[in-house]
Amino acid sequence: MGWLEDRKALITGASRGIGKAIALLLADEGADIAFTYRSASAAADETLKAIQAKGARAIAYQSDAKDLASTEKVVNAVVAEFGRIDILVNNAGITRDRLLVRMTEQDWDEVIDTNLKSAYNFCKAVWRPMVSQRRGKIINVASISGVVGNPGQTNYSAAKSGMIGLTKTLAKELASRNIQVNAVAPGFVATEMVEQLDVSQVSTLSALFPIKLIAQPEEIAELVLFFASPVSDYITGQVLPGMYD
Repeated sequence: MGWLEDRKALITGASRGIGKAIALLLADEGADIAFTYRSASAAADETLKAIQAKGARAIAYQSDAKDLASTEKVVNAVVAEFGRIDILVNNAGITRDRLLVRMTEQDWDEVIDTNLKSAYNFCKAVWRPMVSQRRGKIINVASISGVVGNPGQTNYSAAKSGMIGLTKTLAKELASRNIQVNAVAPGFVATEMVEQLDVSQVSTLSALFPIKLIAQPEEIAELVLFFASPVSDYITGQVLPGMYD
């Protein structure tokens, strides 16, 4: 039996990258998986089949994570299908990188809404079912950019910093209901998003890391598993960052 036997998990933005790695690992540990994707239907179908191949129940929902009504529909559908939601992983995110002087209002709004408002939406939507069952785990995928900043990413860094504040505050609001809220803040991870960074951004952030390595999505998934599992039941409001000086 795995650490998450009979647990029900909802993961946002899990058609590929870190989200997909999280979905597969949690399924390996016994969880049934519901996940959302925005537009990558072919990738979502591939992820769905990979989860099912592990023997887990799996459902994929096409959803706009930054729209509260859409979010509530997803959560209601998952509860109707699985009976409950034990684990929520807020992973949905995008980048629109450029210096602030060149950043458009649309660049700002899209990143804040997709990365930060989506976390608010899903946390708000799972509040009632988790409180009713008096048990739950919420894990937010932030970023080291939200801890130390990164030139060209004022929107992304602000959104991820906001996720950290959300994590710490919501942890206090839900502690008495036996719901733990934590976050991971990865550095560079081998995903399509990191491949979009320019050389100067990579150089700036790389200089902060004593270990000059790019993490694999599966390594970040292991951190999420720790927070999702019973071994972290006495930990809440914490942020596990990528290593830096």
